[in-house]
Amino acid sequence: MRTSIVARNYAETLFALAQRNGGDPTVDEYGVAIREVATLLTEEPRIRYFLETPRVDADAKKRAIRGSFAGRVPDLFLRFLLVVVEKRRAATLREVAAAYHEIVDEVRGRVRARVTLAREADAALQLEIRTSLERMLGKTVLPEFEVDRSLVGGVVVHVGDRVLDGSVRNRVVELRRRLLAADLPRRKAV
Repeated sequence: MRTSIVARNYAETLFALAQRNGGDPTVDEYGVAIREVATLLTEEPRIRYFLETPRVDADAKKRAIRGSFAGRVPDLFLRFLLVVVEKRRAATLREVAAAYHEIVDEVRGRVRARVTLAREADAALQLEIRTSLERMLGKTVLPEFEVDRSLVGGVVVHVGDRVLDGSVRNRVVELRRRLLAADLPRRKAV
């Protein structure tokens, strides 16, 4: 997923605040808090509309945020949310959450990978795939496994903007392309 520059900037600011005000424990605490905000906005469209609509003034939104989050999240995090709302950037909060977690993963040398297989992977296969990806990428891999029955076999891995396609379908397409491009000797007609 491509993150907007605005969302990335807010995420970087939140990360810097967390690092300056407690280090790793605060980074993790803010990660939980921003994920909860993003989940709330995803699961409750009325709340999302309330925060994102220009029809409701910023003061009413800020009162609602204070009432909902005061005492449940760190004070500095709450002030961050209030600034985002005041700047009319509430619509970016879900993106900010995703970008925040990307930054934490980058700093900690981790990458998230979506691994698609034709069938369920048992624990041994999951470990083998994760280990192979870690060797290939040189980072700790946090895989999310999913099944796509339309795959004949093999595996498709999405890491950020990269796609590693080791599916049987892709191998057949690649083989076809090579055969069509190859300069094969012609058979003489008898």
